[in-house]
Amino acid sequence: MQEPRIQQQFFESADLLYQTAEVLSRPLNDAAQMLVDAITGGNRLLCCGLGLSRLDADYMAALLLGRFEQDRPGLAALALAAGAGAPDPARQIQTLGHPGDLLLLFDAHGTGGAALKPLLEAAQAQDMSAVVVVGASATDEELRGLLLDTDVLLRVSATRAARVAEAQRLMIHCLCDAVDHHLLGSDE
Repeated sequence: MQEPRIQQQFFESADLLYQTAEVLSRPLNDAAQMLVDAITGGNRLLCCGLGLSRLDADYMAALLLGRFEQDRPGLAALALAAGAGAPDPARQIQTLGHPGDLLLLFDAHGTGGAALKPLLEAAQAQDMSAVVVVGASATDEELRGLLLDTDVLLRVSATRAARVAEAQRLMIHCLCDAVDHHLLGSDE
């Protein structure tokens, strides 16, 4: 009874990922270069996610600290704490961020510019650049004026949080693969 609906989930996801590959390959390349530059420059990557996207921030930091698909030394990545009792993420950026560090900011659920603003302002105050991964629910009006020329916006053209999260996960894998390939070469 649910089989057609289940299949439709796969088809929607595949269609979005195909569209995303065409639109975001260049900005993803720019973001990957920012990660490589930060790492090779001795800087850190601060990973932050809003709402459930904090799990993607944790995942990204774990892949960089540990490993993606190849063994390599750990990379200086930190997932900012979230949840009850954790300091405000903007305060964590102010405290832990240094010039040259990179903020990786994930928001699959479209919490909007008001939630992104203090985080981006904290990064800018620390002379950090940012890679911001959002869905289509984050409008241009909300993001205008928040991002600097040194920042990269990766906007997934979907409003459904599940589809945005799926694309975010693939973008995380693309970024980690690019870093590993730059540092280690191909494992193929």
